[in-house]
Formats: sequence, C-alpha cells, structure tokens
Amino acid sequence: MPSAVATAPRVDATQRGLMLGALGVVIFALTFPMTRLAVGPQDAPQLPPAFVTAGRAAGAGLLSLLYLWLTGAPRPQRQHLVALGLSALGTVVGFPLGIALALREVPAMHAAVVTGVLPLATAAIAAAALRQRASAGFWICAVAGCALVLAFAFREGGGRLTTADGWLLMAVLSASGGYVAGAKLATQMPAEQVISWVLCLSLPLTLPAAWFSWPTQPVAASAWWGFGYVTLFSMWLGFFAWYRGLALGGTLRVSQVQLLQPFLALLFAVPVLGETLEPTTVLFALAVLATVVIGKRMPVQAPGHRAAATRSNATTDPTA
Repeated sequence: MPSAVATAPRVDATQRGLMLGALGVVIFALTFPMTRLAVGPQDAPQLPPAFVTAGRAAGAGLLSLLYLWLTGAPRPQRQHLVALGLSALGTVVGFPLGIALALREVPAMHAAVVTGVLPLATAAIAAAALRQRASAGFWICAVAGCALVLAFAFREGGGRLTTADGWLLMAVLSASGGYVAGAKLATQMPAEQVISWVLCLSLPLTLPAAWFSWPTQPVAASAWWGFGYVTLFSMWLGFFAWYRGLALGGTLRVSQVQLLQPFLALLFAVPVLGETLEPTTVLFALAVLATVVIGKRMPVQAPGHRAAATRSNATTDPTA
C-alpha cells in the first residue's frame, strides 16, 4: 500500500505532462502553414523571413514583459542565464529563422515531414544533457517513428534533400537544444516564466532586428494573420503548455508526442493553404501514431525526475 501511494503523484504528473505536451504540439503544428502564409512562396513573397523571425519574437517578448510585470515574477538567478541563452538561441533564433527561410522554397507539408525528426533529436540531446535513460524498446520506437517521417520526406522530395531541407534540419537541431534547455529550467521555475524570460532577454536583439527588417512593400492581410498566430501562439502561449509538459512528464517521454506534429501540420495545411492531402499521408500518420502509443508504454528512467516533477507541480500548478 505505501508504495502505491508513493507512486501515485508521479503517475499523475506523467499523464498531465503528456496531455500538456500534446496541447503544445497541436499549437506548434499550425506554425508551418501560418509561417507559409506569413512569408509567402517565391513567386508571391509576402513578409521577409528575417522580419517574421525577429518580429514574432519581439512581439511575444513585449507580451512577456507585460506578463512578468503583472504577475510579479522574480528575476532569474545567475545560474539560470546559460540555459536561458541556449533556449533563446534555439527557439527564438534558430528554429524560426530556419523554417521561415525554408518555407519560401517548399510547401508547408514538405517542411512538416522533414522536421519530423525533431522528437528523436530532442530525446537524444535530453539523454545526454539531463542524464535520462530509456529502454531499448523506447529507442526502437523513436527511431522507427523518425524513419517513417524521413522516408515520407524523401518520397515526397523525389529521393533527395534540397537547400530548404538543410534549413529545416538546422531548425530541428536548434529547437531540440532549446527545448531541452527550457525543460531543465521548467523544473526550477514555472514554465510560463521560462519562455517569458527567454523572450524578454532576447528583446535587445529582436526589437532592432524587427525594426530594420520591417516590410517596405504592401503584403496581403493573410500574411499578417499568419504572423499574428506565430507571434502569440507559436512563440509564446504554446511554450506555456510545452515546457510544463516536458518538466512534468519527462523530456524523453513527452518529446515523442511531437512525432504527431508533422502529420497534424499536414492536416492543417489543407484548410489553411489549400494543399492536397494524399492517402499515403494518412497511412504514414497512422504508422507514426502506432510508434508513439507503443513508445509511450516503454519504461523510461530519469534520475531525479520524481523530485523535479514534484517541485514543478508545487510551483506551476494553479490548483496546488
């Protein structure tokens, strides 16, 4: 009986982490079609990729500044600055810039499947940085899911990778490093404060960059709608759910939910951009879903995770 009582909070935290991670993935899945709306294709360019990158971070940074002031959030301590800087490099600069440049050249569906390797990259970096250990079965499922999305990307790209694919892979590496740094911080402070401080500390860079890259030509209203979404949701609110989910459920396990992100992005690209969804895409989506479900059941050991989850639960759960 005592052991059952002792493990109950951990199980509850894991499930809540998975649900919050899934919510973050749904929000992030719309990033690709919305970014495509914002930058436009090569034959009908809209907002400059540099402006979308800097402007979305600057806008979210100003919202974060207001949020931190209204909530009276304490300033980050000196030992937090390195992780905040790494998170900013990955999530504020690397990932947004990579996808903005790539989406000028390729459709949102192509970008979605190439970035399907993000969960494996996140899990690999987490294993090294956070000293988390997963079973062989977990890694088999992760590799199988990533192999599926890569096979889909090569199939759609005619068996080759383009310059845009290079930008997308850079975005993947940037985001995975930023996610791990943010997840580590989310065990020490509320997740909402993590992304907000990341964005605030980036303002000296993002505000001038947004000003100097401001579009000089008229753009369609849809481009501004896309820009508004990636600013409010992709750059800010989505991380509220994502970082808290990673902290509660464990970075290795929750990151695998992101295997579904490229296929959700494919589905969203149909109504938002009018792109065509092929039956093959549905088959790949079902196969990836199977790897996520099976992988979620595989054992994951995260040294110190129980204590971290308990601290995070006490500091970030508004019902606690």
